[in-house]
Amino acid sequence: MGCPARTTLSFFLIFVPVYLHGAWSQEAGPTGQRKPFFERLRRLEEQAIASNYNLSYNIDARFQSLAQESQALALAVNQSQATVQGDLGHLKTWIRKTQHRSRKVDSRLLALGVALRERSQQLTRERTKQAAQREALSSLALDMRALQDTLVRLTGVVQSQGARLDALKEWLPGACPGTTAPARPGLPSQSSLKLQGDRQVLRTSPEPLDPPRDFAGRLQGTREPPSPGSQSAWRPERLGEICNVGPALVFPNTSTENVVFLSPGFLSGLRALSVCSWVRTASGHLGTLLSYATAENDNKLVLHGRDSLVPGSIHFVIGDPAFRELPLQPLLDGQWHHVCVIWTSLLGRYWLHVDRRLVATGSRFREGYEIPPGGSLVLGQEQDSIGGGFDGSEAFVGSMAGLAIWDRVLVPGEVSHLATGKEFPPGAILTLANAALIGGFVQRVNCTCLELCP
Repeated sequence: MGCPARTTLSFFLIFVPVYLHGAWSQEAGPTGQRKPFFERLRRLEEQAIASNYNLSYNIDARFQSLAQESQALALAVNQSQATVQGDLGHLKTWIRKTQHRSRKVDSRLLALGVALRERSQQLTRERTKQAAQREALSSLALDMRALQDTLVRLTGVVQSQGARLDALKEWLPGACPGTTAPARPGLPSQSSLKLQGDRQVLRTSPEPLDPPRDFAGRLQGTREPPSPGSQSAWRPERLGEICNVGPALVFPNTSTENVVFLSPGFLSGLRALSVCSWVRTASGHLGTLLSYATAENDNKLVLHGRDSLVPGSIHFVIGDPAFRELPLQPLLDGQWHHVCVIWTSLLGRYWLHVDRRLVATGSRFREGYEIPPGGSLVLGQEQDSIGGGFDGSEAFVGSMAGLAIWDRVLVPGEVSHLATGKEFPPGAILTLANAALIGGFVQRVNCTCLELCP
């Protein structure tokens, strides 16, 4: 700010001595020549004074400008301080609110921790209670299995006793032709006394599952000849008396083209199953009666026999590789036999009935399993792929009649009525009426009674 004044003063100090030195050198000249010199000096002095005045005026102006700037700066600083104080006040308020909220959160977390501890204790008590319930259920399941086994044995006993009673009732009129009417009212006849005695023998029989020889012969269509001392001859009973069995399918040979497709198949998953049919074989082994395949497994449900198996045995497969081997040796005699294979996922129970007689049973076979829907169901061939992959060694050769499938467990009474042609159990989901495609040399025959079926 003082640089122009110092420059002018320095110039003046340098210029005056030089000028004075020139004036002194001209003292010997005339007076008329000195006058311009003083005038010039006076003018220079006036110029210097004017310059100094302007310089002082500029300095004052600058000082006033600096004072104004300093005042503005002080005002700005004061405003900034006020703003900062306000922000600090807001920050303190926010900190207090945050601290208050944090205390609330801490109290809530503490309450939540207490609730979680109580909940964990409650869950522990519930787990203990559930464990006790599982143990009780396990014990109850064992008791139920024992009761079911007992019931199965009793069912076999009842069926055998019923078969014996039926055979005795049919045998008594022929064995005692003169006892059709009672001797006197109120007194039992000779035939009734004999029947009561036979019933007492049946109650105390140690082997209730073995039917009498004559009843076994009756199931096959013939009876054994009478003994020489018998009072009358046996009346032969023919299978033609079993009627209303529906159409029959004849599989003449082991061609892989001999196949029957049942449609629409299983529309929903099966947790219970009953497959019943009249069967007559024409070869030394049974072959495949039924095969159900899905994209997941081509042996979801199979009833098949092979050349490599024991003659007359059949594999009952549910969800390969699980299977049970069932004895069906009576079917190899070339006669009509009624077969029922029953299974339930409850405890994995299964039953095999042949000619109304329970010949095999078991448990824990595919317990809790469900046969899925949407597969391919065929008769007479074993599928290695959906609807194909047949093998002639597994083909069925013979005849089927009255085949039906239920999605439930048939009780022994229903099996007995079905086998004797008395009543068809309700609720069948598939029959031979669902045979949508019959291939190869398979023949569909409508026959009123079994003796008329080929």
